[in-house]
Amino acid sequence: MTTTIEQDDIDDLIPESHISLEEPPSEKDDCIEYLLDLIESSGRVTDRDTALEALFAREQETTTGVGMGIGIPHAKTDAVTCPSVAFARSTDGVDFGAMDDEPAKLLFMILVPETGAEDHLEILSSLSRALMHEEVRESLSAAKTSTDVQGTLKEALA
Repeated sequence: MTTTIEQDDIDDLIPESHISLEEPPSEKDDCIEYLLDLIESSGRVTDRDTALEALFAREQETTTGVGMGIGIPHAKTDAVTCPSVAFARSTDGVDFGAMDDEPAKLLFMILVPETGAEDHLEILSSLSRALMHEEVRESLSAAKTSTDVQGTLKEALA
């Protein structure tokens, strides 16, 4: 991956199989497992327990609720084969412990291989910057299909 995310990278990072428009579980730990299952379903997770352990360990360090209704659980682990992102959204929101006390309604998961520190930071910072824009959050909330989600992310991240 380069130092910026290109439009073509979005299809690799977050294929449609990593996008769910179904209601995720309302509890944080269950929601994290739900997002992990999306990435695992594409064959990118080699050891689910290790990946889950890394995600929960990261949650213990500090909240991944970034505010404005956004949660971004993330981790570096050798249990994933390549940088991967999953997306789901929640009608009522999931408590990710955000500083603004708002439940997360837009939920992203970022998993990168242990050696991918640069990719991890680039994906996290690019996603965070894009989600600061209200129109991006509104577009993701209103998306009718996984293709709509990808289109919004391509426009916002590239």
